[in-house]
Amino acid sequence: MSDLFSLSGKNVILTGGCGNLGRIMAKHLTDFGAKLFIVDVIDTPLPELEGADVTYIKCDLSNSDAIREMFATVEKIGGSVDVLINNAAWGGGAGGKKMTKTRMEDFDDETWAYGLDGVVGVTFRCIRESIPFFKRAGGGSIVNIASMYGVVAPDHSIYGDTGNNSPVTYGAGKAGVVQLTKYSASYLAKDGVRVNAITPGPFPKVAATDPDLLAILQKKTMLGRTGDPNELAGALILLASDASTFMTGTNIIVDGGWTAW
Repeated sequence: MSDLFSLSGKNVILTGGCGNLGRIMAKHLTDFGAKLFIVDVIDTPLPELEGADVTYIKCDLSNSDAIREMFATVEKIGGSVDVLINNAAWGGGAGGKKMTKTRMEDFDDETWAYGLDGVVGVTFRCIRESIPFFKRAGGGSIVNIASMYGVVAPDHSIYGDTGNNSPVTYGAGKAGVVQLTKYSASYLAKDGVRVNAITPGPFPKVAATDPDLLAILQKKTMLGRTGDPNELAGALILLASDASTFMTGTNIIVDGGWTAW
């Protein structure tokens, strides 16, 4: 393993690390030597990380006090906060509530606010609360996980009545994450903190149960297929490591070419 991409000696916080993409990210981060802190609403150890240097912290990321306490715990255990990966999000469905439709006209003000908070609000809170910890560390790296639907609009015609439609709160929130990344990069540059984003394309969980939708999604990419979660690892390790020390304010799109045509 090249030292350029090594995370050895770095305390890395991964929010939402027990989720679908998060647990794959966690495996690659530990493979590259990170001392990993998985922050999630659950703290059940992941079997695939057995033997790795991992600390699980159960945290309510809707609560600023809890986030602040989480960072203090990481600093106390590891000595510093070096990398923050903002992967956690909620409200991806109809604002996270049990609604039978995802039409814009069905979103009341409460659902709209909840959905946005669970995408861009949680990312903002984690960045804001991390600032004094990064300053004490003398700098660091923040990686925000965005989405292709924060860059382009979803083609609603391909989803039909599958229930996999991307709601307005998700796309608007992820677009906010992309802009928040740029703003934060500019604001924190003086403190030696780099802020970048990764925009995943189609990495569908529905692949095994909805072959018709999968076939449509595959045709939307230049490469003619959807992504494997492991294919996010290259961009993730690049931005978390010292291999990207001259990169900030960047959004790396990993989408098989979906948004390029």
